[in-house]
Amino acid sequence: MTRDHLVRGLAWALVSAAAYGFSGPLGAAFLEAGWSPGLTTLMRIAGSAIVLLPVLVVLLRRHPLDGPGARKVLLYGVAAVAGVQLCFFQALQYLSVGVALLLEFLAPVLLVGWTWLRTRRTPAAITLVGCVVSLAGLVLVVDPFGPQRVELVGIAWGVASAVGVCVYFLLPGGGGDGPPPLLLISASMVVGAVALTVTGLLGITPWEVGEPTAVLAGAQVAWPVLLAMLVVLATALPYVTGIVGIRMLDTRVASFVGLSEVMFGVLAAWLLVAQVPSLVQFLGGALILAGIVLIRRAEKRAPVAPSELATE
Repeated sequence: MTRDHLVRGLAWALVSAAAYGFSGPLGAAFLEAGWSPGLTTLMRIAGSAIVLLPVLVVLLRRHPLDGPGARKVLLYGVAAVAGVQLCFFQALQYLSVGVALLLEFLAPVLLVGWTWLRTRRTPAAITLVGCVVSLAGLVLVVDPFGPQRVELVGIAWGVASAVGVCVYFLLPGGGGDGPPPLLLISASMVVGAVALTVTGLLGITPWEVGEPTAVLAGAQVAWPVLLAMLVVLATALPYVTGIVGIRMLDTRVASFVGLSEVMFGVLAAWLLVAQVPSLVQFLGGALILAGIVLIRRAEKRAPVAPSELATE
């Protein structure tokens, strides 16, 4: 990999992480204006599906989906698109953006436990240390003895979003044994939109329309403008730029860059919706990230599928 190639890959990956960081504050603005998580998630995913529809049409002509490919798209759309976003927005009803993001980034820890159970092989010592450090950080993020009360239902939704991210980690996103990454993403957006439409019609994810404007950075913003930012800036843009960065970088390098989403998310939440975690929660977040870094360092140097990357 040349230096120029590495720099360009890092630039694409950082753009993706920064754009993902805006999803929490923009979603929180919708929720605070009275819009339900189910409707907010549906609008986000359906809007992104429309934006990426031309990509889907072109790629389907070049790479028709076979049975296994269609099943991967279905699973990805339901769990790693609709499931992750819905659980994340549900968590935002009870938690700050920063805390919800940190819980979502516990996915690498959950994957270690899953691999341990599946293979019956004890992880390396540094991996176990990383898990312990991350779990200690989780305790500080929850801060049960602090002035801010963190509701357990919010923690549950945050961990559920991490489980959805695990599904994304475990799905091969490209190569000869699956659909190309951009086809997987664009098709899964459609699947996610359909799934959320069905759950909404059944009353599982209620649709509640809130106020016509929401507060963002101290100003009143009309909901169509806010939605356009959520769809284009915080969903379609980071998915596409993330894929470009992934294809130009080593998987583990891209994974490290993905961790910066938490910092971008906390900064965006501070600037746009005035949410600042406590000092103890900042320390907990630092421990969670440190634990994940230790886990990443302990990974074997076996080739990894490009889909094994973090996303929100």
